[in-house]
Amino acid sequence: MKKINFKLIAVVAAAVVMVAVGCKPKNLGNAVSADAASKAYVAPGKYDSYYNFVSGGFSGQMSVYGLPSGRLLRVIPVFAVDPEKGWGYSEETKPMLNTSHGFVPWDDLHHTEMSQTNGEIDGRWVFGNANNTPRVARIDLKTFRTAEIIELPNSAGNHSSPFITENTEYVVAGTRFSVPPDNANGDVPINTYKQNYKGYLSFISVGKEDGKMDVAFQIACPGVNFDLSHAGKAKSHGWFFFSCYNSEQANTLLEVNASQKDKDFIMAVNWKKAEEYLKAGKGKKVPAKYAHNTYNEKTHTATSEIKNEVIVLDSKELADLCYFIPCPKSPHGCDVDPTGEFIVGSGKLAALIPVFSFDKIQKAIAAKDFAGDFDGIPVIKYEAALYGEVKKPGLGPLHTEFDGKGNAYTSFFVSSEVVKWNIKDLKVLDRVPTYYSVGHLCIPGGDSKKPSPKYLIAYNKITKDRYLPTGPELSQSAQLYDISGDKMQLILDYPTIGEPHYAQAVPAEVIKDKSVKIFKIEENANPYAAKGEKDARVVRKGNRVDIYATAIRSHFVPDNIEGIRVGDEVYFHVTNLEQDWDVPHGFAVKGADNGELLIMPGETQTLKWVPNRVGTFPMYCTDFCSALHQEMQGYIRVSPAGSSVPLMFSTGKNLPLVDASASAK
Repeated sequence: MKKINFKLIAVVAAAVVMVAVGCKPKNLGNAVSADAASKAYVAPGKYDSYYNFVSGGFSGQMSVYGLPSGRLLRVIPVFAVDPEKGWGYSEETKPMLNTSHGFVPWDDLHHTEMSQTNGEIDGRWVFGNANNTPRVARIDLKTFRTAEIIELPNSAGNHSSPFITENTEYVVAGTRFSVPPDNANGDVPINTYKQNYKGYLSFISVGKEDGKMDVAFQIACPGVNFDLSHAGKAKSHGWFFFSCYNSEQANTLLEVNASQKDKDFIMAVNWKKAEEYLKAGKGKKVPAKYAHNTYNEKTHTATSEIKNEVIVLDSKELADLCYFIPCPKSPHGCDVDPTGEFIVGSGKLAALIPVFSFDKIQKAIAAKDFAGDFDGIPVIKYEAALYGEVKKPGLGPLHTEFDGKGNAYTSFFVSSEVVKWNIKDLKVLDRVPTYYSVGHLCIPGGDSKKPSPKYLIAYNKITKDRYLPTGPELSQSAQLYDISGDKMQLILDYPTIGEPHYAQAVPAEVIKDKSVKIFKIEENANPYAAKGEKDARVVRKGNRVDIYATAIRSHFVPDNIEGIRVGDEVYFHVTNLEQDWDVPHGFAVKGADNGELLIMPGETQTLKWVPNRVGTFPMYCTDFCSALHQEMQGYIRVSPAGSSVPLMFSTGKNLPLVDASASAK
């Protein structure tokens, strides 16, 4: 029988209890100074200085906050249906949530990552990951809408993503749950994990101009749990670094069985070498079914394509591709400083922070200074790669950000604090409490070559006594710290949507002037667009009825429709004729069993409705568009299946009387 580490269990249990009772930091009373409010204040009518893109965790969405105010600016629908905006409900957006498993209307969005050029945030796109059904999304920051979603084959638990190279050559994703590959028989005993389960790293190429994504290649790796990752930069450009745990290769009770070893690993991947192997024809094309979904802003329509193969490189067969570096203990964060020289590991159960040197890693590889191998992958000796250790920094280190001034900031989940330390001498400089159980941190540009070291945001899991109670579940929170001086200062906390994990922020001027205000009606290429009221019409073809409608303050054309029958497939194609910024129109009809539409100026969206009963059904604009918003309504008359009531439609006049008891054909 396997020996169980009861000492470890006791330590973990104590940490859990500490969190569960809401253990408060000792210096609670001195956390906020008298001038904090003024530092976070943004006057009415004034813009924030930064955009903050925050993952929504189990909400499946991404949120956008302004900093320093903490004001919620927008929730961007990504992997979950959103009735507010009709995302996943309109016929145009349904394909965005298609997968190889069918229509999947939810996911778990843990991390955000912004596009970069030369290692600096360029404000073009922000990427997000789907943890449950493995996917990566690209959000266009001209429109703040999801433009593309690609599913990842051979993957499960896409937690270790989406992390990018310094010129956005690739978005990279690792698998949390190693599984049998898609082209193998997965019907194998779970306890054959070591023999049959593999961890795959996906390298997704990103088009330079249009951002279009494709699974360029995958690397088959040993069966471990990949956690977080970051790309090298500057001198380490061409490499990627992944934290990974479960080097025990356990398949049950991981809190014990995957926490036995003093060290797990950081995996260093030479993706430039991978490109060489691909050019040399070393990649193998293997069957793999996955969806690739794109949204076209000209047609305002999404399309979904199922792909059937992927190129795979085998890490065990190809030399100089992957290396393991020991890292204590159960590592979570893996962060690279702005110079590209220092790689920081954060072991959830470690009592120190190891800092590795890229130069030393390269020397160790050249000298083959290895401590054997792990499942065929060379293991670099810990001391050979280590720059040094931050001693006794706190309890439960998770994630590190950088200020570009030689300092690092690490979150500590168990001791609920942020610790500032110097990268060169590894000395702790400052520590501040968080409330409570902090996860990830964000400094604007903090994982790039050029951080903006004014603010740090901590994303916390527990908010006991911070906000008004709201039943058994409380909001998660973000806390804003001023880091412009030598000491960190808490200046604001505010609730967040979902469960925030990682986030990124960027100065507002990088994005705000590129923002799309309207879609030009003359450029609307949706095949169902009605570009003026004269184009509005209703067309029947069998039991399909297409309603080409327009919306403008404050009426629909048409707004009276008769001759619809029970069981008809009715498609409301609604075009918003407005050409004015921030004047969307909504559309809803009584009895529709899906959702509403929210249609931007110049855009066309479609709602499908299958009426299942006879009656008269109101339709209306759901968006408060004008003083006569309430008057923006209409009626649809639904007659029995087979009714002879003719198809009629109008706006502004009464239709001729038609006998309500018209006989069936």
